Amino acid sequence: MAEKAEAEYYSKDFEWEDLRRVVENDPSLRYHLTPFVSSSSCAAPAVEADAWRSFHRRHSAGKFFKERRYLLKEFPELIRISDPVKVLEVGCGNGSTVLPILRAKQNITVYACDCSEEILRKAEEIIATGSAISLVPRFFTFLLDVSVNDFPDWLFCTSCRRNSSPEPANFSSDSRGENLEMSHMSAFLREDQCCIGGVDFVTMIFTLSAIPFKRMPSVIEKCLSVLRPGGLLLFRDYGLYDMTMLRFLSEQRVGFCEYMRSDGTFSYFFSLDTARNLFLAAGFTEVELTYCCITSVNRQTGKSMQRVWVHGKFQKPV
Repeated sequence: MAEKAEAEYYSKDFEWEDLRRVVENDPSLRYHLTPFVSSSSCAAPAVEADAWRSFHRRHSAGKFFKERRYLLKEFPELIRISDPVKVLEVGCGNGSTVLPILRAKQNITVYACDCSEEILRKAEEIIATGSAISLVPRFFTFLLDVSVNDFPDWLFCTSCRRNSSPEPANFSSDSRGENLEMSHMSAFLREDQCCIGGVDFVTMIFTLSAIPFKRMPSVIEKCLSVLRPGGLLLFRDYGLYDMTMLRFLSEQRVGFCEYMRSDGTFSYFFSLDTARNLFLAAGFTEVELTYCCITSVNRQTGKSMQRVWVHGKFQKPV
């Protein structure tokens, strides 16, 4: 049963172009395709972050947790390296992405951030109880709204980024500052280190779509800044004409392909061109980019649903 569930995520059940023709020829869906005139009514950062915190509080129960076991098949690069690997999970939620990555190999350490303190505690709880082998020593969380704030210097300080040195530089002064919000700092940062020296992978799994479109370029640039040269950003998010997009009402549109739910949270639906332009403009090179088109069936109603996700891999130039 588990193998079948995993297969649903990386099979290709239909062609995106076929779906596009159906949607674009349906008069009832035409409002999704019309140009959108921007306004100043977009939610303020504090309100937006509060909406996601409220969302996480409502869905903090264990039933909401679905481990993303398919990730290692979609992104095998995570487990191909025998040397120690550092992964930054942006918008970790309850740890559904982190758990299978940590389980995969003992050489992987994951640093995870989210804008909700409650959901970070939930992720820590799930990681602590999610395996017979303790994964806690290789999992570190920190509170951050990446759509508003920069990553802290301890990830990859300015000096080390400039030198692109494989090892973090020594302290020349008290350069760590006051932004070391992560617990267990002594477990991974030596006294003679100013930062962890950057990460090998950044994972953004259904995270970017939750950020207002106008802030996406800066978020992607921030992700590029903490990657080591040659590092990969692994991306999966909602694709254009996904079933969820077609369910939004016209009054929920807040931009082109951008919607706001009744609870105040955002959802954006990416075309391949939009995703490509965003990442290339930030300085990444494209390794892989495609639509993932899945037909899933509602067990209660028997209704088929056409899901569309964008799957991408982008590399920081060496």
